[in-house]
Amino acid sequence: MLRFDDPLPVRPMRVVVAGVSGVGKTHLARRIASLTGAAHTEIDALYHGAGWVPREEFLDDVRALVAAESWTTEWQYATARPLLAARADLLVWLDLPFATVTLPRVIRRTVQRRLRREILWNGNVEPPLRTILTDREHIVRWAVSTRNKYRARVPALERDHPHLTVVRLQSRRQVEAWLSGPLTAAVR
Repeated sequence: MLRFDDPLPVRPMRVVVAGVSGVGKTHLARRIASLTGAAHTEIDALYHGAGWVPREEFLDDVRALVAAESWTTEWQYATARPLLAARADLLVWLDLPFATVTLPRVIRRTVQRRLRREILWNGNVEPPLRTILTDREHIVRWAVSTRNKYRARVPALERDHPHLTVVRLQSRRQVEAWLSGPLTAAVR
């Protein structure tokens, strides 16, 4: 596993960004895509249909995505992760401090989206804030309950996919240093 200041062995063409809900995967994936020149596909947009119902075409869309020469997306959804990992050449693990960075971020984002009635994927909006108390899969509760799963998932993925370069970023400073340092150098 590479650190934020380790050089990348090759120019990344197919990139997945891993991390707990709310950590900033999509934001980072967009930034990576802009530096590498690869298209960014937000995997949530492929997954969520109207009314938050999973789209039947989801896995077909993921297969089409990974068949492309270059792409960037988030490493999410149990059914999609194996397809993404098999074809990716770089996984960026965004492992920021949960209590001081990620949890406040996911709460702030969820509240803002709800208050603004922001349209998300396929016409969906965040549910009423009270559902944090009633919905076990509410995004904030999901982030809390899954916050430690990547500590086992990512090392196992690295063992099972030796072709995959894994970079672990543990602070916002490391994110910025990696983007402007090793990633920029690799795409030149």
